[in-house]
Amino acid sequence: MPTTDHGAGSGAPQRTVLGMRWEALAFLHWPVPAAALQPTLPAGLELDLFEGEAWLGVVPFRMRATRFDWTPPMPTATDFPELNLRTYVRRGDRRGVWFYSLDAASWLAVRGARLGFALPYFDARMEVESGAAGGGVRRYRSARRHRGAPAASFSGSYAPTGGAVSSRPGTLEHFLTERYSLFARRGYGVRFALRGGLLRGDIAHDPWPLQPAEVELVDCDMFRVLGPAAVRAAGIGGRELAPPVVHFSSAVDVRAAAPVRA
Repeated sequence: MPTTDHGAGSGAPQRTVLGMRWEALAFLHWPVPAAALQPTLPAGLELDLFEGEAWLGVVPFRMRATRFDWTPPMPTATDFPELNLRTYVRRGDRRGVWFYSLDAASWLAVRGARLGFALPYFDARMEVESGAAGGGVRRYRSARRHRGAPAASFSGSYAPTGGAVSSRPGTLEHFLTERYSLFARRGYGVRFALRGGLLRGDIAHDPWPLQPAEVELVDCDMFRVLGPAAVRAAGIGGRELAPPVVHFSSAVDVRAAAPVRA
């Protein structure tokens, strides 16, 4: 059975409505001062820290087999590249992910996620050249082209360098990857009658099979959505980006519940 590690005092997700498979993921992470990121979060969320530091993640991967339980697979919204910028947060005893942006190469998926899950999805032109089966990505390129959105780009390659294991609680890799809730702010979707306030979406999947990995970054300009002040305070602007902490995962099958009030 998939795991549901939401935090002390919380239970399994509501009835799931969406299935998908996430493949060839690179978890690229940078430590940043908590004071730089806390002002970028909405009221009601606080940063979740590891040994006193906040973390920013850039996660490129491929989405496959995406479908709601009540619909057949939809052309152009079933198999596409995706790239997200995220940090880690708490609301009470619930640990989760806060997405600053999610770029996808599917017009339909972007609209569906904005309307149905209130997530900040953006259209992007993306190209992925895969390596050998399970062997990583030879080239991953993304350029945001969403009307009215801040420009953002990513280009690089990544591959595993060792065998897969499940992370142990208390380790950095467990903190960065084993997250089974996300938070979103009402306002991206018209589905919700009320504007403002927080939503929570829960997911379920088996523990991540994580591998050590290497990455070659050609371009990573994903951070400007944070705003100039946060970028300067976090020290992540300019071309001299420090090497990230890197993990790779070949695939997980995921079930997602409909969003609820956080």
